[in-house]
Amino acid sequence: MSETQPEAPARKPRVALLFGGRSGEHGISAATAAGVLGAIDRDAYDVVPVGITRRGRWVVAADDAERWQITDGALPEVTADDGAEVVLSLTAGERSLRMLEPGQVPTVLGEVDVVFPVLHGPFGEDGTVQGLLELADVHYVGAGVLASAVGMDKHFMKLVLAGHGIPVGPYVVIKPHEWATDPSGCLDRVAALGLPLFVKPARAGSSLGITRVDDLADLTAAVEAAREHDPKVIVEAGIEGREIECAVLGGRDGARARASLPGEIVVDGTHAFYDFEAKYLDEAHVQLACPADLPDDVVAQIRDLAVRTFEAVEAEGLSRVDVFVTPDQQVVVNEINTMPGFTPFSMYPRMWQATGMSYPELVDELIQLALARPTGLR
Repeated sequence: MSETQPEAPARKPRVALLFGGRSGEHGISAATAAGVLGAIDRDAYDVVPVGITRRGRWVVAADDAERWQITDGALPEVTADDGAEVVLSLTAGERSLRMLEPGQVPTVLGEVDVVFPVLHGPFGEDGTVQGLLELADVHYVGAGVLASAVGMDKHFMKLVLAGHGIPVGPYVVIKPHEWATDPSGCLDRVAALGLPLFVKPARAGSSLGITRVDDLADLTAAVEAAREHDPKVIVEAGIEGREIECAVLGGRDGARARASLPGEIVVDGTHAFYDFEAKYLDEAHVQLACPADLPDDVVAQIRDLAVRTFEAVEAEGLSRVDVFVTPDQQVVVNEINTMPGFTPFSMYPRMWQATGMSYPELVDELIQLALARPTGLR
């Protein structure tokens, strides 16, 4: 009588944490990776950190949260010296990461079950990497190609939201050829919005390249500053109101997405608005209130609009929806961010903490949502 052989223990799901990238938000992405590396349950998952340099090279990155934190105001950076080059390999149905070293046979780092792309900005958050992962038939955390692209481009985002009956503020788009051929006409169209104005790169995040304009004499310089990050520019009319954010998390088993309690950003007089420095380098002058002190009916309206915004762009996984609450308690959606800042101190996880879900639980939930979601058309 033969003895029954014990079953081999099940392999833990392997998570490739993808961060860095070619955008101006490279350092913020690395700081987000630091938070995830410190929170992910190593008993439940194998983790392979993969950094992308500013030139687009994928490398084996240090599995060290401290290495990727913002230190003394300095943003971390992935370089080619951080590790050997990595490629995502597809062979006979296997989805694996292979390490390339000069003069050596490629080394298999292991099959990838899910990619967690904590990439911000163009060439990562805009559908490009999502398209690569779709082609590779790999599970990944977050929005798909279309939602990522729409969420990244503030012009098309506003068109989609308005098409779904979601309130957005007045704006003007300045396309590259329009600025090149008729800058005065562009300025005239923008001037009709009134003051103040917020001039932004159409496809950038983390408040990069944004200028508040209180004098039309400063408008040309503001457009040029935005164009340093993106040739396409969007100019938004200033809206009087409180800046409120709401975190959205995809639903399980076909259920609707979930919205957190909203949070509020209060910036003191040191900054004209919630700019890049205020967000990441000068926390002493920024107050983040979670939950925001708002009437119950306004909170309910914000949470409903956040979920509707998430659904309008067909987002998945996670998003942060930013709104204005006007003095007469009207809620206007400013934008959706399909891969929001995700350090333990960022608003997205802080809002879920206030709602009852800890940072490690949130990381686990996002990975589980990605593993449960089918690849391909859905």
